[in-house]
Parts: sequence; structure tokens; C-alpha cells
Amino acid sequence: MMRRLFGSVRARAALGATVVVAVALVAAGLAVLLVLRANLTDQADLQAEVDARDVASQVALGRSYGGLDLPDDRPVQVVDEGGRVVAVSEDLEAIEGAGSPAVRAGSGSGEPVDGDDDDDDDDPGRGEVSGDEPRMSSGSATVDGERADYRFVAVEATAPQGQTVTVYAGAPLATEQDAVGTVREAMLIGLPLLLVVVGGVTWLVTRRALRPVEGIRREMAAITASEDLSRRVPEPDAHDEVARLAVTTNETLAALEASVERQRRFVADASHELRSPIASLRTQLEVGSAHPELLDVEGAVRDTVRLQGLAADLLLLARLDAGERPGQGRVDVGALVREEISQRSDRLPVVVNVRAGAAEVEGSRGQLARVLGNLLDNAQRHARSSVEVTVRRDGAAVVVEVADDGGGVPVDERERIFERFVRLDDARSRDDGGAGLGLAIARDVAERHGGSLTVAEAVRGAGGGAVFALRLPVAGG
Repeated sequence: MMRRLFGSVRARAALGATVVVAVALVAAGLAVLLVLRANLTDQADLQAEVDARDVASQVALGRSYGGLDLPDDRPVQVVDEGGRVVAVSEDLEAIEGAGSPAVRAGSGSGEPVDGDDDDDDDDPGRGEVSGDEPRMSSGSATVDGERADYRFVAVEATAPQGQTVTVYAGAPLATEQDAVGTVREAMLIGLPLLLVVVGGVTWLVTRRALRPVEGIRREMAAITASEDLSRRVPEPDAHDEVARLAVTTNETLAALEASVERQRRFVADASHELRSPIASLRTQLEVGSAHPELLDVEGAVRDTVRLQGLAADLLLLARLDAGERPGQGRVDVGALVREEISQRSDRLPVVVNVRAGAAEVEGSRGQLARVLGNLLDNAQRHARSSVEVTVRRDGAAVVVEVADDGGGVPVDERERIFERFVRLDDARSRDDGGAGLGLAIARDVAERHGGSLTVAEAVRGAGGGAVFALRLPVAGG
């Protein structure tokens, strides 16, 4: 159950956001506590230093230890160089962390020394307060029956008689402790509530954001179950990544539908094209079997050859549709053109013009020969008197142009003729016109070699005609 729950994007997003916010809030809270504690501690140090310097100033002015004006609600202790307490605040009952644990004047670890004498007629002058940085320490004290933590500041002072004492003054840390405790409690209570809110909001926002994705998933599941490629997934009105995913998915479905439809037409057309020569051949063989003297051997051979060529075309198209890659050999286009033309001595004459600069291309020699053969077949089938083949270099490409002086190809049909099983002359017999696969094969092979195949109107005087341009990238270009 837990694995299924956290397998959800919503759950992972909510958990991730909650963890990130928790870490950030804990870090920020600790920083606030540290800064708050440091500021309040500095305030306590400042208050204690003010009290300590005030008492030290009284000592430096020559006031007797017994006559020092000490605060009643805060601990103050004056200790001489021998560690003897010479003055202490009135309500101080216990102290730790100052100069001496003694809380009565005249007690301590040092030897007794002479104090100031109010009846001394000599004017000893004025003492001084040390300008050194005061010493800070933490401790505790009991003042008027209440024990609390304090920050102590130690300031040295020299009396007019030359005696040096250290004044310890304390400032309570109750304000700092109360403030830090209040902030800590607020964080302990508010942090879980805030994390719950963050997790819930993230869950709701993520669910809303992923709702279109779930719609896409359900529709795709329905398409898979029904095998109806005409259906499309819903496209959100937003212009975000989910909307682009839906658009791409619909484009993929459209391409897949077109591919499947093309495959269905291909199978239907192939079955139709194969049916005719097979039926003709079967009829002739059955007649020949019953009446040997009526057997049309030449017709049977023609049907067999046509059937063989059609089967070869279908197999080649199947390999191309399966993604067969052409070979990586180098082919001299000019030599290949001359070789193909030399095998056509019984057809219309072909004029060959291989211009200087023509180069080699990379690919399958057999497939490129098939392209040239199909183009020459098409040109000789439609030409009135002659066919012209030109091989030239055009930048980083080799261009082979096959032109005839026939009737040409209408502008609106110049792309359609490259579709499979398309024959513009519907009145033409199948024996003369072929199955309509030659140009489709030629373009597929050209594109798989990184090139292109187009048709335009030939410029051959007033005769017109068609010119097919095969463009292939130069080897190593």
C-alpha cells in the first residue's frame, strides 16, 4: 500500500515539498533562535557592563567600599587583588561564576587589606577605571530569595590609594530565556501545522496540474483497447508542458494512423496487383495443361517476369519500411549511369552527359542502381523520341537529371506520382504501365541516402517533357 501510494507523482511531489520546507524552516528557526539569543545576551552584557563601570567609577573617585551605591535587584561583587570580597550588593544570597563565591564583605580567600578611611585628611587624588575590554562570563545568583541565571561582566578599577579591585556586575538572562522559549514553543507548534498545509496544498495543486495527464492516459488506454487510431487525446487550454505533451501525442497518433492506413492500402494494392499476373499465369497454365497446342509460352514468361519484378519491388519496400539502412560503400555515379544505360540497347536512345566535377556518393550500389533503373524505365516509357541523362556537381551534392520529351507531369500531380501504386494514365495497360511502385521506391531510397528526388518540367525546345532530379550528398562532404 505504501509503495503504491509513494509511487504516485502527487505523493512524491507533496512529500518532496514538505521535506524541503521542513528543512528550510528548521534551518531558519535555528538561525532566528541563535540571533535572538545572541542579541538578548549582548543586551544583558551591555547592562551588566554599565553597572560594573558605574561601580568602578565610584571606586576610582575614592568612595569607600561601604559607601558604594550598588543596585539592590542585581548581583554586584567587588573583589580585591587577593580574592577578598570588599563590597557586595545588599540582597545577594548566593553567586556562581563571578570573582568569589562569598556574599559578605570581608570574606574570601585573600589576606585582609586596609580599606579606605573616610577620616583620612590627606587627599590621595583620583584613581582610574581600566580601559581594557571587560571580561564576560555566565553564572547564576540568588537575589532576595530568587535564583536565576546571569551574565557577569568584570571591570578593573584602581582606587586613589593605589589598590586595584575587580567589579563583577550581573544582568539577568530571564528575558533572553523567556523570549527564546516562546519562539521555540511557537516553532514546535506552528511548524507541523505549516508542513501539513504545505503538503496538502502541494497535493491539491499537483493533482490539478496532473489531471490532464490522467485524461491523456485514460484516452490512450481506450485507444489501445479499441485499436481505433482515429481517436485523439484531449488537449488542455493551457500553454504548458502538459498541453505540448497532448499536442505531440495527437501528432504521433495521426502519424501512426496514416502509417497504418498506408500499410493497409499497400497490402490491398499489393494483393490486387499480384492477383492479375497470378490469375493470368494460372489461366495460361491450365489451358496449356488441357490443350498443350494453345499454351502461350511467351505470355506466361512475361507474366512470370512481371510477377517476379513486382515481388522484388514489394520486398524492397518492406525492407525500406522496416528501416533497412543503406550500405556504406562509395559509388561513382557517372560510372553507374553508364553501366545502367549500356544494358538498354533495345529501348529508346539515351544521351549521357557526365560533366566534370561529378563525385562519388556513399550508399548501396544496388539500391542506387535500382533508382536509376526506375527513372530510366519511367523516362523511356513516356518519351517520344529520346531520353537525356545529365550528371553534375552542385556544391556538396551530386545531381542526376533524367529528362524525356514526353507529355510531362501536371503540376498538381507532381507529388502524387511518388505515392505507391499510383499511375496517372489509368487507361494504360498494366503490362505497359507497371504497378506504380518505381517512383515510390526511387524516392524512398533517395531519402534514405540523405538525398531527394523531385520532378519538374523539362526545357527541351518546344517539346517539353519531364525531368527527374536525383540529388545525393557527396561522399565525405
